[in-house]
Amino acid sequence: MGIRITGTGLYHPTEVVTNEELVESLNAYVEKFNLENAEKIAAGEIEARRGSSAEFIEKASGVKARYVVEKSGVLDPNRLRPNLSERSNDELSLQAEWGVIAAKQAMDNAGVTAEDIDVVILACSNLQRAYPAVAIEIQTALGIQGYAYDMNVACSAATFGLKQAYDAIKCGARRVLLVNVEITSGHTDYRSRDCHFIFGDVATASIIEDTETKTGFEIIDTQLFTQFSNNIRNNFGFLNFSENATADDKQFRQDGRKVFKEVCPLVAKMISKQLEKNQIEPTNVKRFWLHQANASMNELILKLVVGKAAAEADPALVPIILDEFANTSSAGVIIALHRTADQVNDGEYGVLCSFGAGYSVGSILVQKRVA
Repeated sequence: MGIRITGTGLYHPTEVVTNEELVESLNAYVEKFNLENAEKIAAGEIEARRGSSAEFIEKASGVKARYVVEKSGVLDPNRLRPNLSERSNDELSLQAEWGVIAAKQAMDNAGVTAEDIDVVILACSNLQRAYPAVAIEIQTALGIQGYAYDMNVACSAATFGLKQAYDAIKCGARRVLLVNVEITSGHTDYRSRDCHFIFGDVATASIIEDTETKTGFEIIDTQLFTQFSNNIRNNFGFLNFSENATADDKQFRQDGRKVFKEVCPLVAKMISKQLEKNQIEPTNVKRFWLHQANASMNELILKLVVGKAAAEADPALVPIILDEFANTSSAGVIIALHRTADQVNDGEYGVLCSFGAGYSVGSILVQKRVA
């Protein structure tokens, strides 16, 4: 018997924002802001805002477009955030709605029903509320018994969630439904040249179970690591109101250069040690499903793990989906797996590795098993 990922699901909204549209919106906001604050800018009291270009975004990140929950509000220079309607407590929350859609697809792909599942985990960066847990809402909407909980390890939440699913099955659970719903446009600062293009909205789901009769990816080894850093941060929280908080840090913020410099070698070292521990040569790994934050980061990590020659000879070793989806936080590794699982043959290895705020790194070594 082996604990395997036997089905995945993917949902994304229909509305797409291109780099060109995003830049047009940002530049209109910047022009208006700088005009309205010309005196303060001239006096050195505040800094002028900077515009951008579609070429800069693609070169800096590899992102070409992203799906968003609501487009008109994001592109409105006077709003720069999604325009959503508040739902009553008797309605399914937006995050639960997306989670249910992705979950049903994963359940169908794994050939399981609600009666077969014991645990539901919602693992993501962006939880819609503090409580009750959105995971319990998803569990109830699907008619699943057992227990459910939310967890947040930022962009590493999916791999950390896979570890929790693995441990739950080791402790007696039959099957776990892991859901990653990232409505990132709600925390993106669309005023910022450095941040406005990074994220996209999506939902993924995975079924994890102990089986030897189903095709799937058997979990061979799990590695988790955390180290505190302020280089990626979002200070939005329930204490802000009581603090009379005014600092402009309640949306996503990062020092991208430091993150790149510090995280890439950290991730590469962790993957390399995991493969060495399991006596697997890096060149014998068929696919590295890495966090979809930045194309250049993934290229560098691949080169550090398998060597420059191997990486350049086969760029498909690291599937890239961020050109279409942008950074979808925790969901990126699952999207990459979902889109390219059929490229891995029976007995071949793969690595799911995500990394992000914390710092946090999760690496899951898997082997394809065909029933």
